[in-house]
Amino acid sequence: MGSAAATGGATAGPSMLFELKRVRASRGGVEVLHDVSLALPEGATCVAGRSGSGKSTLLRLLNRLAEPDSGRVAYRGRGLDSLDVLALRREVALVPQLPALLPGAVADNVRFGPGLVGRDVDVGALLDLAGLPAAFADRDADRLSTGEQQRVMLARALALEPRVLLLDEPTSALDERTRDHVEETLKELRLRLRLSLVLVTHDFAQAERLAERVVRLEDGRATSPGLDPEPTSASRPSTVR
Repeated sequence: MGSAAATGGATAGPSMLFELKRVRASRGGVEVLHDVSLALPEGATCVAGRSGSGKSTLLRLLNRLAEPDSGRVAYRGRGLDSLDVLALRREVALVPQLPALLPGAVADNVRFGPGLVGRDVDVGALLDLAGLPAAFADRDADRLSTGEQQRVMLARALALEPRVLLLDEPTSALDERTRDHVEETLKELRLRLRLSLVLVTHDFAQAERLAERVVRLEDGRATSPGLDPEPTSASRPSTVR
């Protein structure tokens, strides 16, 4: 999945997705990431920490929705500042914490990104991937529940045919039942589409359920700077019960 346009047309990149070297970044004039160095491999990685620890800022750096004050951020071995930003955002798609849908039909929202480059998509198939019935295509986006809107946001990101999904607290506004359904959808997407995920959460239990490894941020600093993210139980073989 994905055009590889941001990576110079390579069909098989290195196993390391992102590398951050001595990155400092600010938000609202206040530095929120302090000299962060990390290596994020392919697969499912969770960036976990308390509110205000810099998680969302780190995520936004990965597809240039934010820029570092200093340091280097690389994707598949190439500095982000050397890549076409629109091609990068098609390949590395971000789903924000709160749904931000356009007024109108669900189908128009799903088609929006591909339509900018003159490409049509199978809206029903994308909704199915995101865990919604195809019949939702004609519904008014403003009349959906928060959980349904979040799934439309996911379908809209998938319409770009990304290789990586960045997910900013994707279930924080959902009740427990809806959260569980969204988590199952994300697990299925990884298997069906072979996507890599970078997930931000304050919920360490969710990190264990969804990710193969976790990066812990505390007050804008990685707790083990420069080291590989620590594995979670999701990366270990299940035991037979």
